[in-house]
Amino acid sequence: MERPEALVIEDTAEVRWLLCEVLRMAGFEVVEAVTGEEGLELVARRRPDLVTLDLVLPDMDGIEVCRRLRGMTSAYVIMVSGRTDEEDRLIGLEVGADDYMTKPFSPRELRARVAAMFRRPRREPEDAFPQRAGIHEIGGLVVDEESREVHLAGRPVPLTRIEFDLLVLFASSPRRVWPRETLTRAIWHTDWPGNAHVIDVHIANLRRKLGDDARSGRWVRTVHGVGYRFGDGGDMHDGPDSRSAV
Repeated sequence: MERPEALVIEDTAEVRWLLCEVLRMAGFEVVEAVTGEEGLELVARRRPDLVTLDLVLPDMDGIEVCRRLRGMTSAYVIMVSGRTDEEDRLIGLEVGADDYMTKPFSPRELRARVAAMFRRPRREPEDAFPQRAGIHEIGGLVVDEESREVHLAGRPVPLTRIEFDLLVLFASSPRRVWPRETLTRAIWHTDWPGNAHVIDVHIANLRRKLGDDARSGRWVRTVHGVGYRFGDGGDMHDGPDSRSAV
């Protein structure tokens, strides 16, 4: 069986060595890059299955690297950074990273996160679906599972892979309340508790892109003490309060 390939983009030699060793032990063929440009060239040439990406690189910001590689590949991306600010995490997730780890990191945790991501189905952008997937149309919002496109009032809404997967879950079962733990299992196929907060971050980004917020709950409603459910496009304060949903 062909081994999956990982690309490590990291300018600090000691950290790069550790990342490479951990990923090799996890069964990956590993290639390395020290700069963002070198990393992008390797993405275009080798099409890796996984990319670990330092946030601070000598030639460009890791955020810009992530934004550019997202137009080239659907590989899983883990940002690895010494920055611990929540804002950095949010920006990383916003531009398409699947996960964010801070240095120093635990090799065991890295392996666990990678294994969880690879339990999720992944398709390259050019792959065709064997049969037509669902199209969900609710109050001006159109979610097309086949093309993985979202339109709101006729305008395209660019979403990351995880944001789109969350929206499909909500739209496909609009009356269902989704506990955070259930969303974690559905998206990452893991019960690792740290993902609960990551779900909240992705929900916040999804709401913002849909012109929504926690108070109005037009498209994603908070069910307090439980999790989330789909909205119908209307302000929840104009009708029954969704907080009573169970």
